[in-house]
Order: sequence, then C-alpha cells, then structure tokens
Amino acid sequence: MKDTFIVIFLRLLSWLSLSQARVLGRSLGGLATILNTRMTATTRTNIRLCYPALSAQEQNLLVKHSMQHTFQTITEAGAVWLWPLQKVLNTIVVVEGETILSQAFAAGKGVLVIAPHLGNWEVFGLYLNACGIAQSHQMYQPPRSAVLGALISKARSRAGANMVPTDRAGVAELLKALKRGEIVGVLPDQVPPRESGEYATFFGKQVLTMSLITRLQQKTGAVVVSGYARRSPGGFEVRFREVNPKVYAQPMREALRGLNLTIEALVNEAPEQYQWDYKRFRRLADNEISPYQ
Repeated sequence: MKDTFIVIFLRLLSWLSLSQARVLGRSLGGLATILNTRMTATTRTNIRLCYPALSAQEQNLLVKHSMQHTFQTITEAGAVWLWPLQKVLNTIVVVEGETILSQAFAAGKGVLVIAPHLGNWEVFGLYLNACGIAQSHQMYQPPRSAVLGALISKARSRAGANMVPTDRAGVAELLKALKRGEIVGVLPDQVPPRESGEYATFFGKQVLTMSLITRLQQKTGAVVVSGYARRSPGGFEVRFREVNPKVYAQPMREALRGLNLTIEALVNEAPEQYQWDYKRFRRLADNEISPYQ
C-alpha cells in the first residue's frame, strides 16, 4: 500500500512544471524548518559542525535554505524520473568544464566520476550518459521496495547507464569497465560499512570514508573527475571539476583526505544545496560520541 502511494505521488509530481515543483519543495522545506523536524535537526547539527565560523543567524539561514533545497530535490523527482529523457535534458541551461571529462576519457585509462549528494545528482547522472562522450557504469543500491526500485532503476538507466549492484559482483564489474577505459560513476559521500572504509578528515572531523574509489583508482590508474548539477533559475547547471591532487596519493589515508577535500570544495560552491539531512558524522573516530541526539 505504501509503495503504491509513493508511485502515485511521484506520478502526480511529474504533472507539475519544474518551477511548480520547486515552489512546492520550498514550501514544504519551510514548513519542515518551522516544525523543527528530525531532518531539520540533523541539518542544523551538520551545518554547526561544518561551518562553525558562521554566526548563529547565518547558520539558521543556511539551515532554512538547505531544507528548501532538500525538499526541492524530492519534489523534482517526479520530473527527473518520469519525464521523457530529452525533456529532462532540456532543463540543463549551463554546462561547465566538460572538457575535463572528455580529456580524462581520451587518456584511455578509464574515468572515475565522483558526484556527491549536491544539487540534483539524478540530473547529473543522466547528463553523464547523454553528453555524447561515453556511457557510464553507476553503482546502485535499490530501496527495499521492489516496485520503487524498478522505477528508479529504469529512470536512471534510460540515458544508457549500466546500473550495477553495491556488492562484490558490482565492484568487479566496475573494475573491468575501468580497465577497458570506460566511465564509472560513484556517489562518494556515504558512510560505508566499517570494513569498507578508513578514517579521514572531512570538514574538520575524522569520519569513516569509503575506500572503494581509491582502490579502484590504484588498481587501474583511472583519471578521477568530480561534478554535480547545481539548481539554478530555470533549470540546472552541470559542472565538472578537477579533483584535489591528493586523490592520487598512494597512502590510503592521504588519498581519502584528497577525496574529502574534493567533496568539500564542491559543497562550498553551493552549501545550501548539499544533503545536510544525512547523518554523515555518525561513525566518528576515537570513540567520539555521535553528535546526533
């Protein structure tokens, strides 16, 4: 029953224009801020940890804007997942740094594209396959709902992406793709299982950081590129960026620090559009108490 409701809700959202979906998202985000929901509390905690230099007033304003963008990501899902592909691509009004991706691909060593939960990562994933450089392989952890999982998988792959599972078979498939000189896309800012990561600094805190990207890069010599789709008036701006050079360091901890520095640089371009409601600091080093109470 719950799955059916979600699918119906997404189809209703898909009837809205992008601007209408955003108005709805901003309204819901504003309401969630006023009600001080659990999402709002987590967002406030994360912003306090990552931007301690901001005044209380500035932090509160960033929390408000963040919640508005968080809900816009939700209300845009109907359009991004269910609109015809070309209609979604038409919402991309600016593309920056695409030569970074094309030159990386031309090197023939494979390309690892890291895209954090910033802006609308669904739009970024679609463009990565529709830009004409090459099709990509993207890791995908489906939700528990088989119905919703099938919908999301179909939506994400309709531009040609090969969706691979987040298990050993999936990792092996990504490794083979990179060795063939192809493109692999990974979301780099999730908390991994303890056996799949090591601690590295992220916004001043020692956090458990996924080692998968570093292991894939070191085994293949792949070029690493970062990017995101920034929400802007009238649509989205797709931005590709160079990564921090430390990403290529041989010591794992230094490479992971480079990965987190790369994510920090992207987040600082549009901090209000980062997914601050995710409990990124829930597994801290040295038995430090979780900040989420």
